Amino acid sequence: MMKKLLLATAATALVTTAASAADLPRRAAPPPVFTPVPVFTWTGFYAGLESAYTFTDRERITTAGVLPGNANNVALGRRPILTSTSQDGFANIGGTAGYNYQFTPGSGIVVGVANSIDWTDITKNRVVLGTGNVAGGAPNISQFRQSLDWLGTLTGRVGYAFDRVLVYGMGGLAYGNVFHDANFYTPGGALQFAGRYDDFKTGFAYGGGIEFALPTDSFLNTFALGRYLGIKYDAITVKAEYLHYDLGSQSVLVAAVPGVGTGSYISRFRTEGSIVRAGFNYKFGGF
Repeated sequence: MMKKLLLATAATALVTTAASAADLPRRAAPPPVFTPVPVFTWTGFYAGLESAYTFTDRERITTAGVLPGNANNVALGRRPILTSTSQDGFANIGGTAGYNYQFTPGSGIVVGVANSIDWTDITKNRVVLGTGNVAGGAPNISQFRQSLDWLGTLTGRVGYAFDRVLVYGMGGLAYGNVFHDANFYTPGGALQFAGRYDDFKTGFAYGGGIEFALPTDSFLNTFALGRYLGIKYDAITVKAEYLHYDLGSQSVLVAAVPGVGTGSYISRFRTEGSIVRAGFNYKFGGF
């Protein structure tokens, strides 16, 4: 009888303990680890390559004789008072480098500075047959040539980023090496006057463009050259932009060839045009 009583008491205690344990609060599960999604930013340095198409539209050339009171200078031979040239051509290659700062990652205002240099090597010749020195006489021959060997721009940039798309305007300094050449011939074809200018000039440029940062899973990012060199580039971007440049005017003294002519002329050349660039950049500090 005593044994049965002990067994019943033990069973009751076991059931009571189990019920009490069920009523105890459970240990809270650890909170999930939050991993923030990387947000792209345009802030950082970049450098890249580009190709460009340069074109001009009727660059003015004005000519006047040095003798006062006679712009056409019949005494020296009639020459065209006004003419113009047009040039166009693809640049072989160019390069750019700069820095951007984005105020808010993701989408927001972006400011920066960029320096680009493009080898344009565009040349234009123009031959003009002028009025003869006497009525019914043979025409004078005037030849003008001008070229832009290379063009650089140092510009500020202000734009707005829509995540990986950046739309921007730009403006600042333009510089390059220009060449102007004027040769005036007699009606018989002998060189009578010659002058040239070949030097560095500065001016201004303005325009705008659009740039797109390729996604990190793009094959262009996966196989970036920097991976093979042990250098990590955070993003590769592609761009297209347009600028108008103006390097101003330059006066060229067209002097007489000794023993052939006397006196001189002044030809004033204008250098301005447009450039369209397309290229890609290696961008550092993409995230």
